[in-house]
Amino acid sequence: MTPDSVMTLGRHAMEITLMVSAPLLLVALLIGLIVSIFQAATQINETTLSFIPKLVGIFVTLVIAGPWMLTVMGDYMREVFTGIATIAG
Repeated sequence: MTPDSVMTLGRHAMEITLMVSAPLLLVALLIGLIVSIFQAATQINETTLSFIPKLVGIFVTLVIAGPWMLTVMGDYMREVFTGIATIAG
């Protein structure tokens, strides 16, 4: 196993991690921004106000993007497991 193959495998793992987590993080960011604007406009300073909308938004995102996320992770794991023989030997 060469250092180049280790770096390639690590880089690909980081890309997959970013790709899979991006939809959830973006939804949480957008909902947090919308709730913050709402709080600033109405002067409601409740810290727990953004919790339920974020929870619902992330759940909806998981329902919509979940199959795609599982497919991406499954394809990556299949690629890693089939490449073990070529990497090790």
